[in-house]
Amino acid sequence: MTRPTMDLSELLAKHDQGDFLRSIAEAVLQLLMEADVDGLIGAKRHERSGERTTWRNGYRERTLDTRLGTLNLQVPKLRQGSYFPGFLEACKTSEQALVAFIQEAWISGVSTRRVDDQVQAMGLSGISTSTVYK
Repeated sequence: MTRPTMDLSELLAKHDQGDFLRSIAEAVLQLLMEADVDGLIGAKRHERSGERTTWRNGYRERTLDTRLGTLNLQVPKLRQGSYFPGFLEACKTSEQALVAFIQEAWISGVSTRRVDDQVQAMGLSGISTSTVYK
């Protein structure tokens, strides 16, 4: 998998305004992750360094739901150790809280309609019956 980079002129030419803002957000988050990994391993991409602790080993795809839409990110993988960006940790925690809420509601016998109403009250678009019963 190649490194996902794009300069500003490519972004302007490729997208309308909504997609443009989403693309800018993806590019900024990608740059933040790359800089974070550079610091973590002690060397930039393709750089030889005595302080290097490990090497990059491709990317893993992750999505991040935002007000701009779903961002498709490429999280760098390492040969030894691991890297997971902090801004994705908050999403992981809130997703776990939502799953725990749905599980508790199902165990308590709350109807799927009421679960859907509660999910919408939390600011989400809703949840299907099949998702509650999985």
